[in-house]
Amino acid sequence: MTDSRVLVPVADLDAAMAHYRDSGWRIDRISPADDPREVDMSAPGGRLRLRRDPAADPGFPDPAADLATVSENDDRVVIPELADELVVSRLAEATGFGAGRAGMGYRDLIPSRLGGRFIASHIRIDEAGPVPDYAHYHHIRFQMIFCRAGWVRVVYEDQGDPFVLEAGDCVLQPPAIRHRVLESSEGLEVVEIGCPAEHDTYADHDIELPTGRVDPERDFGGQRFVRHIASEAIWDSWGETDLLARDLGIGAATNGLAGARVARAEADAVVDLGHDTEFRFLYVLEGGVRLDGEDGSDHLGRDDSVTVPGGQAMTAHIEAGTELLEVTLPA
Repeated sequence: MTDSRVLVPVADLDAAMAHYRDSGWRIDRISPADDPREVDMSAPGGRLRLRRDPAADPGFPDPAADLATVSENDDRVVIPELADELVVSRLAEATGFGAGRAGMGYRDLIPSRLGGRFIASHIRIDEAGPVPDYAHYHHIRFQMIFCRAGWVRVVYEDQGDPFVLEAGDCVLQPPAIRHRVLESSEGLEVVEIGCPAEHDTYADHDIELPTGRVDPERDFGGQRFVRHIASEAIWDSWGETDLLARDLGIGAATNGLAGARVARAEADAVVDLGHDTEFRFLYVLEGGVRLDGEDGSDHLGRDDSVTVPGGQAMTAHIEAGTELLEVTLPA
């Protein structure tokens, strides 16, 4: 095996992937997952990199032809410098769900990516049934999946048999854990938060999932796998506020790198959102929130979100019956 691949510019990346897979090539890497631009593939005696290029000629070149080569990507996780800003994302203003990996639709909740440091996505699968996925892993610093609606059956390395993630459930996917999405309900929706914003997805063609082992304490890059089951969660007070919250277990599993909780307002409540940390993100699961900040007021409804920059004064007036997902770095 060499340390380079044949570069194949293609106008239609999805069609090219299908063509080469039908010709015996297998996927090794996709980048990025939410809007793929590059796909690495291999076959006995050959390696190629498909690169999306709208200016490329239609068709699928023979990888054995006289084409340029490119070096392999560096496997290190590069964390871009934070470019903090206030980001409000409203479902009503979304332009749609873009086509991502494995037939998933992606809605970008932080278009600026805060300089490339963070990504938050509202992901959906419209049709029920098997998902065209494969055992894979990600080069990431942090990644969590919160099931918003419907259900999805998944399997994770050394975490036992496949299980169903239902609405309100959550998983922490620690760095490089092998996993696979098996099937989903109609109208599955999840919220995914990760760092860095653009990361590589690698296929693992050798692992068999499930592995037949159960090791909930296994260390993956300094983190443990978490499966939070909403129906078994314990609700507690959110500090000195009038909110109740259930901790998703991510703070303990990441040694304080990140934290996540779901908050519920039994009555109207006011919360100070000001902070001086790296990242604070809130997603409205139900109800509504009025934000009062330095630039005036704003209202968030169901499936809207806000990323609050550090050092900016902001107060949330949370309506009774509202539920919020909050993710912070650090915990």
